[in-house]
Amino acid sequence: MAVACAGCGVTNREAGTLTTTRVSVRADPAIAGQVPVRIRSKGVLIVAEDATYAPDEFVASNGNTVVGMDADLGRAIAERLGLRPSIQNVPFDSIIPGLNAGKYDLGMSSFSDTKTREAVVDFVTYAIAGESFYVRASGGPELASLGDLCGHSVAAEKGTTEATDAVTQSMRCTKAAKRAVPVDIFPDQNYVNAALAARRVNVAFADTPVAAYAVKQSRGRFRLITGSIENAPYGIAIAKQSGLQQAVLGAVKTLIADGTYGAILRYWGLQRIAIGNPAINAAAG
Repeated sequence: MAVACAGCGVTNREAGTLTTTRVSVRADPAIAGQVPVRIRSKGVLIVAEDATYAPDEFVASNGNTVVGMDADLGRAIAERLGLRPSIQNVPFDSIIPGLNAGKYDLGMSSFSDTKTREAVVDFVTYAIAGESFYVRASGGPELASLGDLCGHSVAAEKGTTEATDAVTQSMRCTKAAKRAVPVDIFPDQNYVNAALAARRVNVAFADTPVAAYAVKQSRGRFRLITGSIENAPYGIAIAKQSGLQQAVLGAVKTLIADGTYGAILRYWGLQRIAIGNPAINAAAG
């Protein structure tokens, strides 16, 4: 979709991110010893991220480096495990299949830990976030919940919880004899923002940190209309057969304990999504 969207998309923050240049992350031998030999022997931890979801993950102004909260945490986890991080930009809906095909070691891309996803991969939780609607600053609808979405067209990124929730809500609307929700699903979040700016949809739908950042960077063209709804844990996706689950959980726990985790979230303005009790497969229900 070729749509001009000056001032409405993501404005990249420079690649001076909070990694080992600002925080010293040393390997923990006990945790590193839990890394499977096949990964330890190659010396690299490959982390897949869809770099269109600022401030969680996006491409720096050099056009190449993946930066953001997830990128920084992914690098810190790799270093705690005694590995060299390799952060790769991958379409969101290709990450989980790629994990199970052995192409990547971790998926860190603002994944909500859900029971449906847990049937396919394991998750180590590391934050908690909800979803939010945002609209054009002039003339956008007022919505407070998913139930208010009936009759309003919405854009979401392919493979996201928001895309699933919007489609599910449309079915609920029609079952209740209300107007359906026309749902436009796009390959990445930049297209979602462009569709909203171009008036192709009434509402854009994303994780709350991402929605808030898009509004902040829109220079007054967008506004946030809900707080955080449908809150759920963020999880680091790991192939079930990988053997990395306990090592990654241990790395996250030590990064929380030594303050690295908190420093990274503060740098990206995401303190509100912090947790203190990471776990494996913590989806509700």
